[in-house]
Order: sequence, then structure tokens, then C-alpha cells
Amino acid sequence: MPPVTTLAIFAAATLALLLVPGPAVVYIVTRSVAQGRTAGLVSVLGVHAGSLVHIAAAALGISALLAASATAFALVKYLGAAYLVYLGVRKLLHRGDAESPEVRHASRSRLFGEGFVVNVLNPKTAIFFLAFLPQFADPSRGPIMPQIVLLGAIWVVLGMASDGTYAVLSSALAGRLRSSARARRRLDVGSGMVYLGLGAVAAVTGERPT
Repeated sequence: MPPVTTLAIFAAATLALLLVPGPAVVYIVTRSVAQGRTAGLVSVLGVHAGSLVHIAAAALGISALLAASATAFALVKYLGAAYLVYLGVRKLLHRGDAESPEVRHASRSRLFGEGFVVNVLNPKTAIFFLAFLPQFADPSRGPIMPQIVLLGAIWVVLGMASDGTYAVLSSALAGRLRSSARARRRLDVGSGMVYLGLGAVAAVTGERPT
């Protein structure tokens, strides 16, 4: 297994990456503002259930296959970009009830499922597991698979802590936004534009790891 110093460096680098808002954080914040803390935390659980897919892929060597295949890597990237664009368009087209302060809530299963898909197709997470995490696995210290699983577990624990903080803070600041139909519409437009921007960036940036 990796030495404690390596794990500490990995944890610090991982936390720095997680604190930079990406598609998953945008999704969590949007849901927390629209539906409250519980919805945000359910979204966090969905997002990091998606992280488990990346951990399993890395541990089983699928990430290495993606890194070696330009077609497979491009497919993952463009699927992620397309899903972000879909979320953005849906937000922009959404029309709430101007007379009612109530927000149409998604079910917990839908929140979880959407969070799962957002992170499975998240280019930021995919790049992390393709290019960054394997650098901390050392074949001289034993089998690679348990090391990848341990490093992935650290990612999930730190990710749930940082994303959970985003969910709690954003929901705490969202009361006035949720009580105003105009503010809710502005939130929809703003978050929709952010999703579209992230989708565009994901589609046009990032080269296949070599």
C-alpha cells in the first residue's frame, strides 16, 4: 500500500481539485438552492455513487483502455458535454408558476439518478482517474488494484465532505431566491447558462491522455 506521506499528498491534491467548481458542484448547488438542503445532500450521494463507477473502472483497467483509445476517450467526453447541454436547455426552457412561491420538486430517486449520471459523464472526474490518480499507485508496494481502491475511497470521502459543504451553504443562502418567482426564473436562466458553458468547454477542451 502507498506510504502515509504519499496518501497525505494525494489527499491534499484531491481536496484542492474538488474545491474547484465543476459540473457536479454546479448540479449540487443548483438543486440545493431550488429544493433545499436535503435535495442537495441526496444529489451529493448520487454524484459520489457515480464516483464509484470511475473507481471500479480504474481498478479494473478500463481507464487504461480509455487512455489508449482516442475514440473511447472522445465518446466519454462528448457524452458528458451533451448531457450538460441537455441540462442547460431544460433549465432555460423551464417556466415556473409566476403566482406560486412553490418550486416543482424532483423526487429523491431522480435527484440521486441525475447526480449519478452527471458524475459518471463528468470530464473532470474522468480526467482525474485517467491521468492523476494512477501516479500515486506504486507497483513496487504490492498489487495495483487495492491501491487504486484505497485512493478512490479517499476521493469519495473528501468529495462528500466538500460537496456536502457546498450543498449546506448554498441551501442556507437560498431562502429569498426560493420565495420569489422572478428570482427563481433568474436562477433557472443563470444555472442553465452555466450548464451550457460547461458543456461547451467540455466539448472543445482536453486532449486524450498519453
